[in-house]
Amino acid sequence: MTVTASTASPGPEPEPGGFGPFAHLTVPNTPLYRQVMRVFLVAKERFAVHLRPEDVYGALPAAVRPGDLEAVVAALDKLVGWGNLRADPDTARVTAVEDFYRKRFIYQLTREGEAAEAALFAYDEALGRRGALQAVALHDIVTHLRALLVLAAEDEPDPAKAHLALDALASRFTALADNARAFMGSLQRTIDLHDVEEDVLLAYKDRLIQYLERFIQDLITLGGRIARLILELEEDGRAEFLLRAAAVREAADASPEESESVEREVYERWAARWAGLGAWFISRDGRESQARLLRGRALGAIPQLLAVVRALNERRAGRSDRSADFRTLARWFAEAPDDDARHRLWRAAFGLYPARHLTADADTLMARAARPVPAATSWAEAEPLRISPQLRRTGSYERRGKPRKVEDREERRRALAETAAKQAAETAAARARLATGGVTRLSDLGELDPASFGLFLQLLADALATWRPGVRQTVATSNDGSMEIRLTALTEGTTAEIRTPGGVFSGPDHLVEIIDLTDGDDLMDGDPDR
Repeated sequence: MTVTASTASPGPEPEPGGFGPFAHLTVPNTPLYRQVMRVFLVAKERFAVHLRPEDVYGALPAAVRPGDLEAVVAALDKLVGWGNLRADPDTARVTAVEDFYRKRFIYQLTREGEAAEAALFAYDEALGRRGALQAVALHDIVTHLRALLVLAAEDEPDPAKAHLALDALASRFTALADNARAFMGSLQRTIDLHDVEEDVLLAYKDRLIQYLERFIQDLITLGGRIARLILELEEDGRAEFLLRAAAVREAADASPEESESVEREVYERWAARWAGLGAWFISRDGRESQARLLRGRALGAIPQLLAVVRALNERRAGRSDRSADFRTLARWFAEAPDDDARHRLWRAAFGLYPARHLTADADTLMARAARPVPAATSWAEAEPLRISPQLRRTGSYERRGKPRKVEDREERRRALAETAAKQAAETAAARARLATGGVTRLSDLGELDPASFGLFLQLLADALATWRPGVRQTVATSNDGSMEIRLTALTEGTTAEIRTPGGVFSGPDHLVEIIDLTDGDDLMDGDPDR
């Protein structure tokens, strides 16, 4: 007798309807099904297509591995029914006619099952991703843009080099943008104390603030450099030429009848990537760049983090936290054994005691116990209460003593006034020291004392914050409106050095004019249009 493979037991039939390849997420044995699918994904990475039940059983982690092989076979059959796996008769180890009639299968991933696992992996990765602010990515973007600038300067740029450089640039930029979004989201959850322990936040808050400050500094310095390189590449259509060269190379493998449409689609995709890169670093058409928004958001996160840490420290130091106190009081009310205990807790918490001028002695309590007076009894009908003559005469049972001595705070007020006057004088002296009285060089400012140097750094930061690519001059005003700085870039490439008691501050030399706006004479003598 001849037995063909068609007489073998058919595999499990797919179950119609339901959630399809995602149905194993809504059943009790979800951890087992997830691990079984993980075994098949690992096997596929090792180029193993089919797996037998005993292979799956041996590869399962000990924490979810069932006690017998039959439970794994049942799980495999369920996954076949949901469309995650495909079962084929296992005829490789058949040695007798009876083996054809036994339920023996080998299993492999279906396209639906593999797509579902890829979606679940992306979901798990997005939930666990915290992101990072990648200062190294900024340096890499500068390097790739410089390479593109070199290619654009050639008479006939190599399409392969242009495509590889643009691909590396797009990959690095995408990683930077995605990680920045994820990091700022996780940072906001940290500020809101979501998904973070208080002890962990207090332990790493200093490093987090230093990390933010370092990235902000790199973003200020490298962001302007990246913006200038993008603008140079966009001059005379050089960037568009490189994008078209990359599109032609990428569409080279398309069929002849689709080559034009594919090339156009690829070019539009590359143009959209380049526009996204420009919008990230350059403010255009009245819209701020993403880099500027990120810098402002990161700068705003630092005081918010400090406020959270200060609130946590105050809470740990025992200071009153009204919301925590009310939550504790609510829990005490819920745990009170009876209404009498709740009334006592209410009076203790809010001070709503009975009338203090009424007292009851032992005889009064015994009389009340013998003849209770309903709470609805009016005062006119109730028995009178005896009032002490001393209370009627003085209004108090206690003898009045000497009033508390008024504390003299004159010395403290005088010390605070002296400190404020000293600080105001130092600030005025610093403004007078920095006022240039005209246009001068940074290198001619000379040596600055600590107060003047601190004010100078604030003015310089305000001026650099308003700097735009391609602009040679900027004007900024201090936060308190007392100083104005006018900064003009020089093309000669000289370096300015400003000496302070703490060291030497150096950087590119600029023309600078610092005006003390609180000095009315200076404004009168200056430009009337200021």
